[in-house]
Amino acid sequence: MRKDTAEVLIKPAKRLECFVANSEALIKEAQKLRYRVFAKEMGAKLKSESEGLDYDDVDPYCDHLVVFDNATQKVVGYTRLLTQYQAEKLGRFYSQSEFKLDQVLALPGRFLEIGRTCVDPDFRGSAVLTTLWSSLVEYALKGQFNYLLGCASITPGPSGFAVDAVYRNIDPKNIAPLSLDVAPTIPVPYSLRCNRDESGIPPLLKAYLRFGALICGEPCWDEDFNCMDLFVLLPLDQLQERYSKHYMRDYQASNEIEKSAVL
Repeated sequence: MRKDTAEVLIKPAKRLECFVANSEALIKEAQKLRYRVFAKEMGAKLKSESEGLDYDDVDPYCDHLVVFDNATQKVVGYTRLLTQYQAEKLGRFYSQSEFKLDQVLALPGRFLEIGRTCVDPDFRGSAVLTTLWSSLVEYALKGQFNYLLGCASITPGPSGFAVDAVYRNIDPKNIAPLSLDVAPTIPVPYSLRCNRDESGIPPLLKAYLRFGALICGEPCWDEDFNCMDLFVLLPLDQLQERYSKHYMRDYQASNEIEKSAVL
């Protein structure tokens, strides 16, 4: 008598998964990661320091996008998402506490603000940032947003903030026209400026610039975080055109399947 056998193939879970946190426990774990990066590593002065968390009055209005490592069961990457609708309920975008955005927000279209982006130090140089960015773009395109906006932070070197040197290192095509100029609420004080660039442009900001982001105006000095923040505006149509082949192949394929199913 012949015995038939069926082979069951079990697809292993991905090492890294990225999704919007769906529980208070996951959000709190993300806030712990933020605390480790911003307070412990960067020396930020946080009002929530006694709790070992980084949170503020913006958090309850946001979606919290986390990269979860299935091997260690840890949140290893994070960014905070504030949609235009959520910002209207809050009464502002977070960036408006640092910049006057009247000219930018007069643009036609919908805005999505990103902030507090961070990666666990043990996972830097891995696929975490790529995983996070891919899911962020998918979120933005599904939500039919026209612009990403936010602040990109640069920490000082031993001699201070190399404002002019940093701007000289940014390609002119990434400098916004005067019509999109923003004014910082607290410009970097001259006493904290230096000529030599000792910090360089951080990897996250480099990624924004590669994707076609625009730097709008002078930086703001964030005293609590001891960094200078550059206001970044990224038109999403530009992002789709340049990087859809790299980051959105799966999204576009699934979208086509959904369309064909509906038709």
